[in-house]
Amino acid sequence: MKTTEERLIDLESRLTFQEDLIDTLNTTVFRQQQQIDELELLCTRLAQRLREVADQAALRPAIVDERPPHY
Repeated sequence: MKTTEERLIDLESRLTFQEDLIDTLNTTVFRQQQQIDELELLCTRLAQRLREVADQAALRPAIVDERPPHY
């Protein structure tokens, strides 16, 4: 059977480990959120660019039955 001092040392060790783990997890979550924010911004920019390209394509007249220059 453990003495009170041994139990206290064991609890302090566990607490130290848990604090370190929480710090590591917080850092990981923070970095993941940064990546999510960057990806959301990239998706927004890509969607805007796609709309711009689609709008430009809609403004161009369709080339129908145009002969190639070598004919």
